[in-house]
Amino acid sequence: MHRGIAGAPPPIGAQLSNNEFMAGLQRLQKEASTLFKSLPEIGAPSLLLWFLLRLKRKLSFPWPEHWHAHPRQVVHDLTVRLGGSSDLDVFTQIFVYQEYSCLRGLEDVSLVLDLGANVGYSSAYFLDCFPNSRVLAVEPDDRNVEVCRGNLEPYGNRAILVHGAVWSECTHLNISKGTYGDGREWATQVFQSSDGSAGDVEGWDVSSLIDMAGNANVDLLKVDIERAELAVFGEAAKKWLPGVRNICIELHGPDCAEAFFGALAGFDYGLEYSGELTICKNLRAKTAAALTFSDDSKSQAS
Repeated sequence: MHRGIAGAPPPIGAQLSNNEFMAGLQRLQKEASTLFKSLPEIGAPSLLLWFLLRLKRKLSFPWPEHWHAHPRQVVHDLTVRLGGSSDLDVFTQIFVYQEYSCLRGLEDVSLVLDLGANVGYSSAYFLDCFPNSRVLAVEPDDRNVEVCRGNLEPYGNRAILVHGAVWSECTHLNISKGTYGDGREWATQVFQSSDGSAGDVEGWDVSSLIDMAGNANVDLLKVDIERAELAVFGEAAKKWLPGVRNICIELHGPDCAEAFFGALAGFDYGLEYSGELTICKNLRAKTAAALTFSDDSKSQAS
């Protein structure tokens, strides 16, 4: 997750072309419409504070270190790091732009795996959206884990936080900070060391995480792992994908999308999009007849 919010306006007195002016006006109209639609969900106090913090950023005012936010979508306060942190942008995507709202209609959600939990906003959102659920949240960045722990603590044993990363196997992984995307906390990557070093963090395959949660099935798999999709949705995915009902994923490039949809080639599902998210609902294995038809179609096409 590393989409930034629109940058600061040009200096006072700067000249804008008609195209630039119209583009800016369209962005303003779009954001005003988004804010109006978000008001019933997030609540006027949180939306006003969010707007003021955005304004402070644009005008380079001094920032407080933290904001204790309480959007209506969650029961408990959430800590938002300010300054140069990516937290406000993550908060915006989830609680203002409401990118996960299309998932609210899912029924009988017992277990959510939040892979790439960042500071826990998505986990908190799911815990309150699905009151009978538990969330296993996985996050590799120690800076994010510290904040995530505080944000999820009020949920008690409904939330399990794992300081680690998801991979194709259980292994040790190295962490890369500040080298991908905009370099902030939401763009932390993991990779497998080629020199046999011990690594910075534990890597877990999805099957092991499901076992850790104590469930046989995953009702919602949320994935935002900064190109580790290439490892997770490889050959090993065949083992655990049949136990997943719904997937919400942010794909980081065409090669990641190819790996993901390739792994789902043996499944039928409803496909939706929400902002940067790809949503696959009601996964179910294709019948043998359907698979044979698909293979025949590919052969004829080639």
